[in-house]
Amino acid sequence: MANPLFDTLFGQHRGKNTPFLHLENGDSLSYAAFLDRAAQFAGLLSSSGLDAGDRVAVQIAKSPEALAVYAACAQAGFVFLPLNTAYTADEVSYFVENSGAKVLLCDPVGAAALKSITDGCNAQLETLDANGAGSFADKAASYSTSFATVDRSGDDLAAFLYTSGTTGRSKGAMLTQDNLLSNSEALLKEWRFTEKDVLLHALPIFHTHGLFVATNITLLAGSQMIYLPKFDLDQIIANMPRATTMMGVPTFYTRLLGDARFTRELARHMRLFVSGSAPLLAETHVQFEERTGHRILERYGMTETNMNTSNPYDGERRAGTVGFPLPGVELKITDSQTGETLPQGEIGEIEVRGPNVFRGYWQMPEKTAEELRSNGFFITGDLGQIDQDGYVSIVGRNKDLIISGGYNIYPKEIELLLDDATGVLESAVIGVPHPDFGETIVGILVALPGHTLDVDAIKSEISGSLARFKHPQRLIVVPELPRNTMGKVQKKALRDTYADLFAT
Repeated sequence: MANPLFDTLFGQHRGKNTPFLHLENGDSLSYAAFLDRAAQFAGLLSSSGLDAGDRVAVQIAKSPEALAVYAACAQAGFVFLPLNTAYTADEVSYFVENSGAKVLLCDPVGAAALKSITDGCNAQLETLDANGAGSFADKAASYSTSFATVDRSGDDLAAFLYTSGTTGRSKGAMLTQDNLLSNSEALLKEWRFTEKDVLLHALPIFHTHGLFVATNITLLAGSQMIYLPKFDLDQIIANMPRATTMMGVPTFYTRLLGDARFTRELARHMRLFVSGSAPLLAETHVQFEERTGHRILERYGMTETNMNTSNPYDGERRAGTVGFPLPGVELKITDSQTGETLPQGEIGEIEVRGPNVFRGYWQMPEKTAEELRSNGFFITGDLGQIDQDGYVSIVGRNKDLIISGGYNIYPKEIELLLDDATGVLESAVIGVPHPDFGETIVGILVALPGHTLDVDAIKSEISGSLARFKHPQRLIVVPELPRNTMGKVQKKALRDTYADLFAT
């Protein structure tokens, strides 16, 4: 027996003195030094009374040490549970209690607020700050830099990732070693990563994108990362000439386009820009290609499945689509009521099946049965369609579907028109309660810099392209759309804000 995740991603780099992480302060950390630290962390955790399969929850700032905790959990056979650093103590309490985590790592600043939580859950509390200092690091310093890797199988759990919980309590998605490895191996080939690559990494590592996509691919390829604590425009521009690839959310790219320093010459050494976690505006695709000569590669994934599709590395990267299913991933469009597969071109619910699909939701067998079919297909909750060339497009979330006067209305169709309207930067279309229609359509607009929107003119501009029942009843201009940490527009927050707009 062995440990596929650790052996494949980390173990191959033992004793390797080439750089792994290039840090914001100019320092570099070799693979060997990184793995030495991970081994010390694994030793400390293993001596703390944890057994293989126990959960280790972390709510800590991005740092080399934070990443080494992930490696340590893989090496010692623990389940890694990263938590958003923005979560409150009450939210963290739920995750620790629900997961049964035996250890919680937090920033020293938040330790006092979390102490009563870990005491109540009989869990250990340790600290680790953005500089890699804290009680956890202090205790680990006395442990050996050699650790005997614990045997695990590909079917064993490697990580829990909790969903955002926009409807009810967050669900703990159980991801196996094979889930993570199969996806990384597919993406490595699809995106042509090699040991010559240097990834510009400014994503958080509590999320699939920054951890299980960006980091795992780098490890698998044996390449390097410019490892920034967060997206900082000056740092991105300063470091881009040293990089070959970048992964980001749409906000990264719009902010780059807003800076005159971001030029074709600056991006000359880059071979690939990848975007995900939220839809990229078609206008951003066009502007980016005009500015740099590069066409951003957009892909589609989610917490429960890692990545499902990708636009091609070679071939047309089609704006407004997320490309084709990855090798080994099956994707179909189904009727959300009957589960029957729909004809090509029709809009329906996206279902996926493959080695990337999670095992289920922790301690939620009923919810697992609702969303994970017995034949292995996962009902994603996303609405999409497949065009005649096989490209997949995401239309929206099933819960975002608007039913007005008995008609099904897909917000994306209206958003595309609003985004193209005069002076509009971006839009979000939601359904709100209406006394006559059940729901009606409201469009939330953000203006381009320096523009004042004329909502009546915009209504007139889009009216000829939409059936009457799809016309927004109201257009509202706001300074910006509410987003989560990964850049996704939070439509639930908008629906809550405007729920009483048509109240009588």
